[in-house]
Amino acid sequence: MSTTTLPALSPVKDPAVAASLGRRRKRLDALLRWFCIGATALALLFLASILLTLILRGLEGLHWTTFTREFQPTTYGDPEAPTGGLLHAIIGSLIQTAIATAVGTPIGLLVGTYLAEYARGSLLGNAVRFVSDVLLSAPSILIGLFIYQLVVLPMGGFSGIAGALALAIIVIPVVVRTTEDMLQLLPNTLREAVVGLGAPKWKMITLVAYRAALPGIVTGILLAVARIAGETAPLLLTSFGNSVLSTDLARSMSSLPIAIYQQANSGFPDLIAIAWAGALIVTAGVLVLNIVARFAVRPRG
Repeated sequence: MSTTTLPALSPVKDPAVAASLGRRRKRLDALLRWFCIGATALALLFLASILLTLILRGLEGLHWTTFTREFQPTTYGDPEAPTGGLLHAIIGSLIQTAIATAVGTPIGLLVGTYLAEYARGSLLGNAVRFVSDVLLSAPSILIGLFIYQLVVLPMGGFSGIAGALALAIIVIPVVVRTTEDMLQLLPNTLREAVVGLGAPKWKMITLVAYRAALPGIVTGILLAVARIAGETAPLLLTSFGNSVLSTDLARSMSSLPIAIYQQANSGFPDLIAIAWAGALIVTAGVLVLNIVARFAVRPRG
């Protein structure tokens, strides 16, 4: 008994339907393209407006005395009175940011290394990663409230060390996430090659993995510093601010975000001008850190 094989039927292309579908796709593509262009232009317009306002208003209040003098009571309307500056706030910000970076970076680096090299798929590693992610997205004022209860109240007052600890907690999850991601990007063959030569795992991590992931880790550290440089909420509950230059970590200490907040709300035009100058200084510092981070991850060779 013979079998008959039927020829396979292929779909017949209708030129009219194809042309209609092509025109619809082109219209939809053009609509989405112009929507994306418009959204981008609107975002750039807002950004340019903010930056232009910041530059124009900041340059008006930016003088050499901004970097050499401390806070002065309002001198509006008296051209012979001394003009105040932000020296106390700049020094306070540098001290607290440096301490926060020195405390938070090693902790974040070690935790990120643990998650990437020792705790892959483990229950403890997943729990630590979850807590780190929650801390990364937590409002900074909650961190300030935590340090207020843990440090400020037992010490009996605001202090620079409390502000530095609050900023350090903000640094930790940023460095944890960056370190873990950069180490996980390294191929396992690199680890196997080093271990295959007889090197212990800790030496493989410190001499090979860290060196290969160094640009990304440095970028994460710089981005963490850029974030804490503009934090105001946690410092209101910890270091609080000071109108004079103080390097005593056991006392309240000023910072640029706090000085901007206080002088912008003063209602006096000369103090508001200094607040704009402080905002420009913070923005310029963050911009420099981001540029340094870009060069840190630039391919070499």
